[in-house]
Amino acid sequence: MSDAREILVTARDLWKAYDGGRVPVLQGVSLDVHAGEVVALWGASGSGKSTLLHLLGGLDAPDRGTLQVCGRNPVIESDRLELRRRHLGFVFQLHNLIPDLTVAENLRVPALAVNQPAAATDRRLRELAEQVGIGHRLTHRIQDLSGGERQRVAICRALMNSPRLLLADEPTGSLDETTGDLVFSLLKELAARHGIAVVLATHERRFAEACDRRLRVRDGKISET
Repeated sequence: MSDAREILVTARDLWKAYDGGRVPVLQGVSLDVHAGEVVALWGASGSGKSTLLHLLGGLDAPDRGTLQVCGRNPVIESDRLELRRRHLGFVFQLHNLIPDLTVAENLRVPALAVNQPAAATDRRLRELAEQVGIGHRLTHRIQDLSGGERQRVAICRALMNSPRLLLADEPTGSLDETTGDLVFSLLKELAARHGIAVVLATHERRFAEACDRRLRVRDGKISET
């Protein structure tokens, strides 16, 4: 990864603990993420990788340390809202879609938050749905889809507002091996096609090794491998 690429994430000396400081989770973590790269946070359950993703996405705040994401501080509420609306996309292990809504209706939700015109929203959701192979499912309800199809919808939803950075927390963790491989390959392909950076938390070595960079997360600390 060339140093000439824009740095989207700068984290320095991040610490995080729970239960009044009695349960340390992150201990002095520092990292940079450049535009266009796919970075794996690789480690066992409980190692701190999900907590780190949550800090990057403004879902939680560090106890101390400094953090800049796409030029904004996710600890500050106004910055955090702007990041979520326009610069960040999230994909979780569980898709977190609205089951009673159709695929198209779920995909419209992020666009509503930024008042995107309806015509542009419809063009975008159809384009993304075709790219991930669910264009024929737009009128189907989420509860009628398979696990792999639901995760494809979740990926589309994360990309609806053209984010610069995608945060993916164990996106294959609830899928069978074959479907998980397909979803991971799709994430990498879409990241390259749309020119976005991805930070992926995973416990599976094969996925970590397929990323541009692999950061080992162990006992709340990270090291590049």
